[in-house]
Amino acid sequence: MASLEPDIIEPMQEKLSVLIASAIQDLYSINIEPEIDRPEVRYGDFSTNVALKISKQLDKSPSDLAKILAEKLKTSDFLSEVSVAGPGFINFRLSISSIIDQAKADFNKTLDGKVIVAEYSDPNPFKILHAGHLYTSIVGQAIANLMEVAGAHVHRVNFGGDVGLHVAKTMWAIINELGGERPAELEKIAEDQRSDWLSRCYVEGNQAFESDDASIKEDIRELNKRLYDISLNHDQKSALGQIYWTTRGWSYDYFEDFYKRLNIKFEKYYPESEVADIGVQTVKEHIPDVYQESQGAIVFNGQDYGLYTNVFINNQGLPTYSAKDVGLIMKKWDDYHYDKSVMITGDEITSYMKVVLKSVSLFAPEKVKPIVHLTHGLVKLTGGQKMSSRQGNILKATDILDLSAEATKAKGLSEDPKVTIGAVKYAFLKQRIGGDIIYDPNESVSIEGNSGPYLQYAYARSRSIINKSSVDDFDLYATENLTDYERSLLYSIGAFNETLNEAISELKPHHLANYLYDLAQVFNRFYEHSRVIGDEREGLRLSIIRLFGDKLEVGLKLLGIEVIEGM
Repeated sequence: MASLEPDIIEPMQEKLSVLIASAIQDLYSINIEPEIDRPEVRYGDFSTNVALKISKQLDKSPSDLAKILAEKLKTSDFLSEVSVAGPGFINFRLSISSIIDQAKADFNKTLDGKVIVAEYSDPNPFKILHAGHLYTSIVGQAIANLMEVAGAHVHRVNFGGDVGLHVAKTMWAIINELGGERPAELEKIAEDQRSDWLSRCYVEGNQAFESDDASIKEDIRELNKRLYDISLNHDQKSALGQIYWTTRGWSYDYFEDFYKRLNIKFEKYYPESEVADIGVQTVKEHIPDVYQESQGAIVFNGQDYGLYTNVFINNQGLPTYSAKDVGLIMKKWDDYHYDKSVMITGDEITSYMKVVLKSVSLFAPEKVKPIVHLTHGLVKLTGGQKMSSRQGNILKATDILDLSAEATKAKGLSEDPKVTIGAVKYAFLKQRIGGDIIYDPNESVSIEGNSGPYLQYAYARSRSIINKSSVDDFDLYATENLTDYERSLLYSIGAFNETLNEAISELKPHHLANYLYDLAQVFNRFYEHSRVIGDEREGLRLSIIRLFGDKLEVGLKLLGIEVIEGM
């Protein structure tokens, strides 16, 4: 019979490895890192071939060495049995109390008291939310949750471009659509059409700007300067100001509706208009020690540091994205004095952010050193295409959610948003952050595969079993023996804290996501082979199931996935 556990992090493996290494050091003065394996369940929980490894060095029989080591290790209180098998393998079985201790252990708050800023999602007003925004919203929320459960005070923030050339392009098209600067005409745009209308205007404006018509480029550049003044002076009386602030508000309303659908909340939005002046002032304060004047613009000579030269203030005196990001760093520091600041963005700005961060590090290293920049690739459907908001052929965030709902319906599953949105969240979170993300709608809702609904169903099943029983809770420490399936489930539950620590330290939610799938697999095998209701071990098994359900619920909630009571 093979090991009952899938590839789950071993919470006791390191402890055992240290114990064996210490014994060999004491007995033979040899430094070695023992290899620990999982044997078939009937042999034990762990096995090592370390006696075979050191036998030649000591010129002793592996079997004799294994017996000597086994005798020394038997005194360990977390082991119930140490035996020798074959030509020199040592098998270990954990004590029942140590397995229960691990399963019931509280999580150690490794970030207790730390102040952390988590910046993610970052959509630009006047543009549509695409699949990349959906991904970073989901992953960012999970990472924020992980840091928070570790004891950190997490500030969830969102940065977006409410001023800049992309806004000017959109506003140019809006004015064309309205027949001039006529704010009253906005009332004709239906509320449920506003976001799509703004997106179409952005595409139209961008295509016009990239055309051969030099006069349009000049008009849009002039409009850009006017919009900076409107934003800076909070002008809501002029016709252009009324159009700008009204349509800007439409964008933020659209964002809020989207985040509400995902059950994601932000403490603060940082619009670029709020940090642009801070960035300009900061850049100018560090001329010429960090930034230099060049042909009427202000640049950072990144090539001096193996990077590239970038413009921070253009020759019209307006801040570029770079200066705004400088302003954002200053503002976040002033607001929070963070111990860590995590940013999650697409990988297309990796080189760009290195330039910005390097420039700031030369005059404010304390603000840059705690910054962690996590990046991801493109979100694609299976066999999908690259998206481009400039051309309008984007994979929208809502497209992904709609595809999940359609696939769920086709499989006859619950159309509860908890299921359809949970399927998307898990499909994203189980993939390692960094590369491209492939989304397969059918796979994401498979009740038999590595999916969100599979985990939700496992939780629902655990609660259903508990609700059917009238037996009182059982003290797990009172049990004198465990079946292989009981033991495997308890042991897998005990791996929760170790997995959580790994996910938090690496800022990689996929560790937790895939652990939960492995844990659910162990539970389902336990359920298939272990009668609960009416069995003489009903109380014991209910207590184990309750522990399983509690851990699964906590894990899913950290990933932003809601549990359900029934499918």
